[in-house]
Amino acid sequence: MPIKSRIRSIPDYPKKGILFRDITTLIKDPVGFRLVIDNLTQHYLLNGVDFDVIVGIEARGFIIGGALSYTLGKGFVPVRKPGKLPADVVSQEYELEYGTDRIEMHLDALEPGRKVLLVDDLLATGGTALAAAALVEKVGGIVSEMAFIVNLPDIGGERKIREKGYSVYSLTEFEGE
Repeated sequence: MPIKSRIRSIPDYPKKGILFRDITTLIKDPVGFRLVIDNLTQHYLLNGVDFDVIVGIEARGFIIGGALSYTLGKGFVPVRKPGKLPADVVSQEYELEYGTDRIEMHLDALEPGRKVLLVDDLLATGGTALAAAALVEKVGGIVSEMAFIVNLPDIGGERKIREKGYSVYSLTEFEGE
């Protein structure tokens, strides 16, 4: 059974008209979780994407990014919601459908010139991923690629990210569904 079939779809969540793609059903399944990590690991071992460290976006990016850091022998840097990191931080605001939000990273999380694989669970509008990329660049890092379990191409995030010059990789997508 492939990855896509292990992802639960919840209609009208978090609001009417949204079809929410829930990866908790995928990662609670030991075979599903292994498929995710093994597929991402193989992709990055075989495809020559050069990076030094993995940056994971709160919260599901921690799960995937942490496991991937282990299998690839790379360090892990968390991008968190405001007020969650204890040392000096750099922050980035980004647009939501109705308002704004902000994410943070430790100011000393990356040495200048470090190449980063940015990891999160799902790519929809691209707002959070682009904000995380801006954080990486604020501290002197370079985004080599962004990786996601799920891409929702109809929402336009992948297009926005690629227009900004970033490379995107995802394991599966829900297009027009």
